[in-house]
Amino acid sequence: MNALQKLFRRKEPEPQGITLEIQSGFTAFGGTAYGNAAFRSAVDAIARHAAKLKAHAQDSGIENLLSGSPNPYMTTYDLLYKTATAYFTTNNAFILIQRSRNVTAFYPLTPASVEFIGTQDGTLYTKMMFSDGKEVLLPYADIIHLRRHYSTNELLGSDNAPLYPLIETAHTLTEATGAAVKNATNIRGVLKFTSLVNPAQVKAEKDQFVKDYFNLSNTGGIAATDQRFEFVPTAQTAYNVPQEQAEAINRQICAYLGLSPKIVSAEYTEDEFAAFYESLIEPFAIQMSLEYSRKCGGEITFTAERLEFSSAATRISLLRELLPFGVISINESRKLLALPEVPDGDRRLQSLNYVTADKADAYQFEESEVQENETDTDTGV
Repeated sequence: MNALQKLFRRKEPEPQGITLEIQSGFTAFGGTAYGNAAFRSAVDAIARHAAKLKAHAQDSGIENLLSGSPNPYMTTYDLLYKTATAYFTTNNAFILIQRSRNVTAFYPLTPASVEFIGTQDGTLYTKMMFSDGKEVLLPYADIIHLRRHYSTNELLGSDNAPLYPLIETAHTLTEATGAAVKNATNIRGVLKFTSLVNPAQVKAEKDQFVKDYFNLSNTGGIAATDQRFEFVPTAQTAYNVPQEQAEAINRQICAYLGLSPKIVSAEYTEDEFAAFYESLIEPFAIQMSLEYSRKCGGEITFTAERLEFSSAATRISLLRELLPFGVISINESRKLLALPEVPDGDRRLQSLNYVTADKADAYQFEESEVQENETDTDTGV
């Protein structure tokens, strides 16, 4: 019994005697996109960084779940990675909230199809079918639902139809490249007979020639023939993959997802990663924060404090500027340097060269009074 079978061993009863008001269907893209290497590596790059987000919740129980093990089968990293992968692959991500009296677990779901059933009393259900054919009916109030390209459908993110031609072109290019390489090395030469020979003898002579000379034991690399036939080698032309065309398709796939190819290859600068964070990771974090908060009944936020994309020089410069003002604590400073926290590290240090504005005003006022008294003494007043 797998995890989902154990979780869904009791099916939610079908709504009975209720007039259906809303129906909307969703079918996941049949795996073709995620089966493409360029698309998968791009989604993987996004998901790996999205999985670094850190959850904070007003409810300590929920924060504990989202900080370590959201369910018995995975870590928070797994949950966020799987959620981001589904979000960018099918434009819809579903997470089941398991409740007793309080929230007890979060399970990411990857249904093959989803049907939304609205009832006259305002209750909305999701009817999900999984790849193994199992169906479950769940209250939509217990489903965290993240949507991308949310425009044409009332309840779902739109499909990836604009992506299909790109994936198809990439697949055709890969198939053509493989076939061309295979054909280029398939025929290595022709045995040209100098006299008429029956087909059976031609095949026998060819098989014997291949057996004698086209094997690893022929270390000398020399073949011998007599006057019956001659071996004419074919030109072995190396097939060059059209690199420009392949790169253009990969760039378009990355552009569709909204990221630079440099993020995928991990060759980004600080500014390039900052742009990637602001354009992809931050909106994803905001959407998760709002949806988790709405469905769980308390504020939950996902922050990027673990996305350390600045260089060591930038971090040191930042600490040099901020520490004297007491803006960050010792442990916050150590976190910037990827160091563990220390006891009593929540203290803030501040340079004595800086004072608060009201103390500065009082200090200047006292200095002014001293100068006036000294002036009066000098003039004999």
